Amino acid sequence: MPRTKLESRSVRLTTRHKGFDYSLDYRNLDLRARPDLYRVGVGEQGVLVVEPYRSEILPHWRFATPDVARGSSERIFAMFLDYLRAGDFVGADMARKFLQMGYTRARRYSNHKGGRKYDPATGEELPRGFDPVKAESAAIFKARWDEARVNPEYRRLMAEHKARYEQGREDDPRPDGAAPRAGED
Repeated sequence: MPRTKLESRSVRLTTRHKGFDYSLDYRNLDLRARPDLYRVGVGEQGVLVVEPYRSEILPHWRFATPDVARGSSERIFAMFLDYLRAGDFVGADMARKFLQMGYTRARRYSNHKGGRKYDPATGEELPRGFDPVKAESAAIFKARWDEARVNPEYRRLMAEHKARYEQGREDDPRPDGAAPRAGED
């Protein structure tokens, strides 16, 4: 039986995800200058907060029609490759997350007209539908997302980033002298 919105949120809040640290003050951080603060996280975590990448990639992120999705996914994938050429893992990972989000959001709109999955009054999942145009947009993003996540240079940079910045820091993944968390300044 599908979970209600409240039940899904409860599971997310009680499931401890090692990874992305939402407590950092991202509005005042430049993760290009401080890649040591970046955590890969799970799925799309952090995609709409990590700067300057959010501001660089978001204007290109669209999925309304297959043609729009094709142009958007190609532009974001080109950015992904540019970040890789520059040795910028954080940028490449953010571009990969936008490709993933293109897929997941287009699927949401394919399954639920207007993109609303839950009834705001009851929290129950609304009936599923099917929009073949949004499904095609999702498939376009999925192909580029799959291509990005298996890219050998991306995988090498991810392993290097995790080994350098993410291993052995369970309690506070930030190194000494790291930027303050939101509300600490």
